[in-house]
Amino acid sequence: MSRKRLRDYGFTIGKLPTGQYNSITDVPGVSVGHVTLKEDRPDACVRTGVTAILPHPGDWFREKTVAAAHVINGFGKTAGLVQVDELGVIESPIMLTNTFGVPAVTEGTLRYMLAQDDGIGDRDGSLNVVTGECNDSLLNDMRGLHVRPEHAMEAIRLGWAATDHRVSEGAVGAGTGMVCFGYKGGIGTSSRQVEVDGAIYHFGVLVLTNFGLGEDLTILGKPVGESLRAKPEEARDNDGSIIIVIGTDLPMDARQLKRIAKRAGFGLARTGSIAHHGSGDIAIAFSNGNRIPHTPASGVLELRVVREDGRLMSDCFRAVTEATEEAIYNSLFMAETTTGRQGRTIAALPIEEVLAILGR
Repeated sequence: MSRKRLRDYGFTIGKLPTGQYNSITDVPGVSVGHVTLKEDRPDACVRTGVTAILPHPGDWFREKTVAAAHVINGFGKTAGLVQVDELGVIESPIMLTNTFGVPAVTEGTLRYMLAQDDGIGDRDGSLNVVTGECNDSLLNDMRGLHVRPEHAMEAIRLGWAATDHRVSEGAVGAGTGMVCFGYKGGIGTSSRQVEVDGAIYHFGVLVLTNFGLGEDLTILGKPVGESLRAKPEEARDNDGSIIIVIGTDLPMDARQLKRIAKRAGFGLARTGSIAHHGSGDIAIAFSNGNRIPHTPASGVLELRVVREDGRLMSDCFRAVTEATEEAIYNSLFMAETTTGRQGRTIAALPIEEVLAILGR
C-alpha cells in the first residue's frame, strides 16, 4: 500500500488547526531541499543525504533571522549552536545530515554563501553555519564519508528552486538512513496556526528522527509499540537522536524562541521518547517575522515581540508541542522499508496493524 500521513487516515492530532500543507513550508518564505544518496557499491552501502531548511527567500547573512536553540539531551555533534545561543540569530540555512557529514555539509554551505557574497570572511566578518546531525550507521556506511560539500550546495539550490510547498518525508534527504523506534524513520513535518489580532500566523516543525526503542512507541496516547506483533529492529549500538527545527512568521525575540524550543520536548515525549543517555535531542527555533540587518543603519534596533501576559504564548507552546508530535508520526508513516549496510533491513511501520490498534 502507498504511504500516507497519519492525518490522512482521519485522525486528529491536538486541538489547533494546521496550515494548508501541514508542513514547515506553511510558514511564509520557508522552503526545504533534499539530496538523497542511495547507492550499492562493491565496497560500501550508501543510505544517507542532506536536508536544507531555508528560513526566508532573502539574503540570510545580510538579513539574519532571530533564533534560539534548546538542548534536551546533548549527545550530539551539531555545529553552530554556541553562537546562536550567544547572539540570538541564524545567518545560514539550517542543514541536516549524518554525524560524520557535518564537516562536509558545513563546508558546502559556507562555499555556497561565499559565492553569493564576497564580503563574508573579509570586510564583513565571518559566517556561522548551523548543521544538525543524527547517526545513520545502522543502514549507511558512515565511515565512507559519502556526503560531500557539493551535496549541501545542491540541497540549498533545490530549496531555492522549490515551488511545491509539500515536503517529501520519510527516507529522504538526511533521513535516508535513519531509524525511529526500531522502524524506518527520517524526515517528518507538520504545522499549526495561531490567530493574533485577527491575523493568522504559523508554526512549522521539521524533524529528523533517529531515536527510541520499539516498545516505547506511543501514538495518540496509546502504547502502540507494546501491542505490535511484528517487533522492530533493536540492534543499534547507540540510542539515536532527533533534530527538531521550528520556524514561525510570528515576530519573537530570541528569549521567546528559547521558550518555544523547550516546548518541542513535550511533543517528543508524547511519542514515547525518554531522551536516552546516548540520544542527541536538539531543538532549533527561528522567526522570519523579525530579521536583523548585518549592518544596521542606527545603533538601536526595534523588534516586534509577542506579549506574554495572556493566552497567546500558551497557544504558541501548544502549536509547537502538537506540530512536533505529528511531525514525528509523519516521519514514521511516510518512511518505506529500507535495506542497507551489512544486509540489515529496517521495516516500515506496519500501518494496518497500527490503525487497528488506534481503532480506525
